[in-house]
Amino acid sequence: MMHLRMAAALLAVLIPLPVLAGSQVFSSAVEQTGLLELYTSEGCSSCPPADRWLSSLKTSPVLWKEFIPVAFHVDYWDYIGWQDRFASPEFSERQRRFARQQSLRTVYTPGFVYNGREWRNWFAKRFFDFPQGSRPGVLTVTTMDGEARLNFRPSGSVNSTLFYTVALLGFDLQTHIKAGENAGRSLQHDFVVLDIRSGSLQPGEEGYSASTQIPHSDVVAPRYAIVVWIHQGDDISPIQATGGYRE
Repeated sequence: MMHLRMAAALLAVLIPLPVLAGSQVFSSAVEQTGLLELYTSEGCSSCPPADRWLSSLKTSPVLWKEFIPVAFHVDYWDYIGWQDRFASPEFSERQRRFARQQSLRTVYTPGFVYNGREWRNWFAKRFFDFPQGSRPGVLTVTTMDGEARLNFRPSGSVNSTLFYTVALLGFDLQTHIKAGENAGRSLQHDFVVLDIRSGSLQPGEEGYSASTQIPHSDVVAPRYAIVVWIHQGDDISPIQATGGYRE
């Protein structure tokens, strides 16, 4: 009887493993999938409405297909009394790079960037109002055992090095704010960038490819997603993106 209980317990542990180790494939169309970036902070009193608006995009029928939202939490508001647990200096620097390449007039929160360009009046928009992009080519990502294999088949010529960013997103995250401008409020977040990993793609007979480890985070979220985007040369504006929920 003891052996049967031990075998049953072992089986219960082993059964989920194929799900975790299973592969997923995410692929864009040849048309550009837009990347909508929100720069936000739990220490910013004007950010919660933007966070809620971003969360509403989960119900869009064209989510992951025509556009992908990501929320970068910046750290430059931490000094006013609340340290945002999702914030990173790397995310703040990405927003500053957009400002340096004149994609943003200034660095602020909440601030939206769509395909590398400042995007205002978000509060008056709906998900189907996003502008149509170009036809850069097909980006395909295959994940398995913690690794992501990327392939990009451009529809035109490539004039400089292609770089990729792989992001791990968290959903249905809640924080009770105890200090700062949002003290006493409970905030809910979706599409939160928990970690990113970047590198370059290498040219080959079947387009441009790369392999990398999927970013990891200690943040426990009810749901996760993987998002990948690529840019060309020194301009960090995304030219193609793909992704989806992790199974």
